[in-house]
Amino acid sequence: MNKHIYLALDFPNWEETKQFLDENHLQGIPVKVGMELFYKEGPAVIENLKQDNHPIFLDLKLHDIPTTVMRAMRNISSLGVDITNVHALGGNEMIKFAKEGLTSGSSNYDTKLIAVTILTSMDQNVLNKELRIPGNLEDNAVYFAESAKESGADGVVCSVHEATAIKHACGDSFLTVTPGIRLKEANSNDQKRIATPGFAKENGSDYIVIGRSVTQAENPYEAYQQAVEEWNNGVKG
Repeated sequence: MNKHIYLALDFPNWEETKQFLDENHLQGIPVKVGMELFYKEGPAVIENLKQDNHPIFLDLKLHDIPTTVMRAMRNISSLGVDITNVHALGGNEMIKFAKEGLTSGSSNYDTKLIAVTILTSMDQNVLNKELRIPGNLEDNAVYFAESAKESGADGVVCSVHEATAIKHACGDSFLTVTPGIRLKEANSNDQKRIATPGFAKENGSDYIVIGRSVTQAENPYEAYQQAVEEWNNGVKG
């Protein structure tokens, strides 16, 4: 098992998720549970995955008033996931309250809190023209990362292309979790700022999230092993 590669379980329900993992012999690998699966199955899906020893990134991207986020994180702390997240755009106080919720919950589990900087489905044009956030995309991602660190976050979700700059600004111990990962020759789908596993490792990613390159592959087990190979041996594409 490679502890640095999280597989996005973008399935509509637990039955299909379980079938996919079992049929492709992917028990025990790190997995990401997003909104689609969690909103269908609730905390039960986390318990089911933990029974099969999967490290879990619970990707709900909380973004609300600070007190609401704190209370939600207090509940999430009891699930014992490895990583969970909020949106950095929620502001410093919200991130501080999120951390407080995680650490004040009933569980002693050390869940890492990371903040989403700029979604990998966005590019410079979306940032400036649609969101009306001025400035360079990388500079904004670094700014959000620095603010998240000051507010108690353990790391950020960012594009591979910003990971090196964020490491320089926030230090090597500040975690960079990078989605938008595609195997060589794979379709980019709706992601804009993408990279291969090897490129991600070389450019400062601590953890990567890969989804459709594996889940929609003809042979998902072989595709996952290819991701491991590209990460371990620096196959950049």
